[in-house]
Amino acid sequence: MQLLELCIGAVSEIQNECDAVISGTYQPEDACLAGCGHALVDLLSRQAHQISTYYQELQTANTNPTEIPIEKQRLILKRLDDLISISYSKFYAYLFRDLPVCWRQLYTDASILKFCINVFGSPYIYDRNTENSQDLQGKFCETTCELSELLKTLDLALILAGAAGEKRGRRWVNKALELLHIVWRETTSATDVSALRRSTKRKKPGSSSDEPEIGGVFSTSEPFTPPIKHPINCVNALSMEKFQVYMDNPLNSKLGPEPLIIRGAIDHWPALTTNPWNQPSYLLSQTFDGRRLVPVEIGRSYVDEGWGQKIITFGEFLREYIDSSLAETQSNSDDDTALATSQKRPIAYLAQHPLFTQLPTLRNDILIPDYCYTAPPSHPTEPSIDQPELDEPLLNAWFGPPGTITPLHNDPYHNILTQVVGRKYLRLYSPLETERMQARGRENGVEMGNTSLMDVGVVEGWDTVLEDDEDGHTDEDLAAFKEIPFLDCILEPGDALYIPIGWWHYVRGLSVSFSVSFWWN
Repeated sequence: MQLLELCIGAVSEIQNECDAVISGTYQPEDACLAGCGHALVDLLSRQAHQISTYYQELQTANTNPTEIPIEKQRLILKRLDDLISISYSKFYAYLFRDLPVCWRQLYTDASILKFCINVFGSPYIYDRNTENSQDLQGKFCETTCELSELLKTLDLALILAGAAGEKRGRRWVNKALELLHIVWRETTSATDVSALRRSTKRKKPGSSSDEPEIGGVFSTSEPFTPPIKHPINCVNALSMEKFQVYMDNPLNSKLGPEPLIIRGAIDHWPALTTNPWNQPSYLLSQTFDGRRLVPVEIGRSYVDEGWGQKIITFGEFLREYIDSSLAETQSNSDDDTALATSQKRPIAYLAQHPLFTQLPTLRNDILIPDYCYTAPPSHPTEPSIDQPELDEPLLNAWFGPPGTITPLHNDPYHNILTQVVGRKYLRLYSPLETERMQARGRENGVEMGNTSLMDVGVVEGWDTVLEDDEDGHTDEDLAAFKEIPFLDCILEPGDALYIPIGWWHYVRGLSVSFSVSFWWN
């Protein structure tokens, strides 16, 4: 009933806020929706009113649940989808940072109402022992109460609109998902909950020992491992005080502190101990058995021709892109075909995504390193790159199969890059070499000045030049780039790499890899 009460409260808040906007009696904190215009606010208000009426009928003991009109419910859903579509169309008219918040809130509020009316027809808000509850669920579950649809509605609000809103928004969405997860686990038998897990972990005949089976881990196979030529200095876990001393006393005062690998700094994280991220079964358990949505990049690198983005379920991401040994097969005889198909698929990468804002349960498995609360120096050569001081570090997830590449680039913050699962190769160039990095300019309306035209994999001969490569580098260009000094390393699970602001870095996933970056200043 907690989920029902949460929905009732949200519907009432939305209706009251809309009515205040329409009547002109709104308070300053309610003014955001007014920017969308009275017509759209009125449409949103009417849907909230009808959903509120349904909830009141639900709470009336004499109401016959099978008499609530399905056609009217479908009309409400159509109107809410219209509001979501209209608000989302505004996202394309602005850069996201310039998008008026009213459109993000309209998208979020319409999504919340859509979730509320759909969950009304789901098995997740009813006492299973209540008379007529099965009839009500059967009446509404024809099209609207699928768990995947409930999750999709809220995940898209999080991913696309940032779940904007002061009274509602991200906190409300996260609470709704938390309660839904609790009820879902209670109402789903152990057999049903583990069905996907068992099917994705069937071990193929003749498969290698490092492929996942029941209770297994991600494959540690590395199709290619670059040699380390100029190793980054490595130390065991430093105290916060010693790390500050390291930054304050660089060997080269013009350059500032250099990259540093810190071993043992994150060994105590639940993600590496009690809640291991290297086990597909654990990640599935935190995502409704893979039903949550995530945005992924499709393609080897974001500077390649044909690179794109799409939103898919977490389970599809694991099965289709992360580890081919997790893919479901029709029969054992199809194994060779399935393997050949998986090898032809493009690479997908969950890259630079605020996953822990979207999935707070995974956020509980990691800790912000103490190093992110030190006082780092400014950019050594371009102080204008320095950003306003952050209140808290910016966290991003980087999860992908072998072969993912983040091209050579630099960032406007200091970075602690932590390795949780698998291994990654990194190569770093000093900010003193910026003029030789051949930075890109503005491309297709996007400023790419922090990214190099040079492909480290091509320079070293690890990768072939793509047919549609238009950079036109000569052999002399490649030879000259090879002469630029660099540092490199392979990050192992449990390692933390300090990347000072301004350092150019190239990142290559060697195996299935899950990393977390912490930007701070």
